[in-house]
Amino acid sequence: MFLRAGLAYRLSHHATRSTRLLLLVSCLLLIAVLACDITTLPTPSPIPTATIRLAPTAIPEPDDTGWQSLGTGIELRRLLVELNGASNRLWLARVDPARVRFRVLYDPANPRPVAEWFAAAKPLLAVNAGYFTEDSRATGLVISDGVRSGQSYVGFGGMFAVRADRVEVRWLVARPYNPAEPLRQAVQAFPILVHSGGQPGVMDDDGKLARRTVVGQDRRGRIVFVVSPDLFFTLKSLSAFLAASDLGLDTALNLDGGTSSGMMIAGPAGPTGEDSWIKIPAVILAEAR
Repeated sequence: MFLRAGLAYRLSHHATRSTRLLLLVSCLLLIAVLACDITTLPTPSPIPTATIRLAPTAIPEPDDTGWQSLGTGIELRRLLVELNGASNRLWLARVDPARVRFRVLYDPANPRPVAEWFAAAKPLLAVNAGYFTEDSRATGLVISDGVRSGQSYVGFGGMFAVRADRVEVRWLVARPYNPAEPLRQAVQAFPILVHSGGQPGVMDDDGKLARRTVVGQDRRGRIVFVVSPDLFFTLKSLSAFLAASDLGLDTALNLDGGTSSGMMIAGPAGPTGEDSWIKIPAVILAEAR
């Protein structure tokens, strides 16, 4: 009885150990199979990353472009001016009277912005002219293709005048208008900003800042137009700036400013410049000869 029980115990114990060994071997085989499966899994493809390309940075316009010839007898310049903590980028055009002809267009019945005058006439340059009343009538003398309108200023102001043999910007105090003059084109305005070979013409003003338009003549006889598109200059500060500048101005005349200021130029890539904010009745044009 005891022998059988002992034998049964040993058989049972042996069977248990065998079972454990069988389970252990089975587990090891299973792990090996799983390991083989894991190692044969395909390696995932790398996720492509987007390449960030920065847009090319626009080249900033220099503070002073210098005079750039347009090949038409007109040179264009952009000039950054700083005054009293503020800055303003001017439009300047220098015109050779030997290569272009000037005209004054005056149409009080059909005023329009400078850009529209430019688009209709297709000149090399168009700039706003003198002062006018609420009904678009010139306050001074205007001569357009020989036709006179308005009355001349007497004892003040200046005049842009074109005759067959010359173009000039003059001070009416020093050289008053003579109705017998054979003028083909003319515009009067005020005040004179530079006179007598480069002297400032305005010594005092009301301190009002405004957009400004200027027509001047340098010591070589070239006509210079300046447009200040921002509320930046008083008449006094503009006069002082022009007299002290490198423009070499002999005379300079203030044309209508404020919302009337505007100048359009035929550039290599198309019209460029500053349009007037309102409709105006008169412009000065520079056309190809």
